[in-house]
Amino acid sequence: MKYIAIDLGLKRIGLAYSAHKDIVTPLPAIIRKNRNQASNEVKKVLLEWEVDAVVIGIPLGGSSEEEMRRRIAHFMNLVAFEGKIIYQDEAGSSLEAENRMKGEIKYIRDGRVDSISAMVILERYLRARGADH
Repeated sequence: MKYIAIDLGLKRIGLAYSAHKDIVTPLPAIIRKNRNQASNEVKKVLLEWEVDAVVIGIPLGGSSEEEMRRRIAHFMNLVAFEGKIIYQDEAGSSLEAENRMKGEIKYIRDGRVDSISAMVILERYLRARGADH
């Protein structure tokens, strides 16, 4: 299975890819100008990497979960992805991503932290899935 993880933000969309359960690679983030531009760019990435499933970070159990599910569903509808969409708890993923980048210039808002965050989300999903098998 080929996966792309998405850390969906209002300004940047972090992306990470995996075709092997032990290797997750951050991809360049998408700088979000508007909804249509962002969804078109995500669609291009999904087609280019020929993914089977999308793992999307969401704050599970929080007060914003329902609203985020609605926003994500709307965004993925614009992307028109026909594969499997999986929700993965993203709690603390941005903090973990920043910690992984310690020593680097982490406050430049070029999307690196966002894509490392997507990588963390995908690693969590694959780890949990591996425990199920």
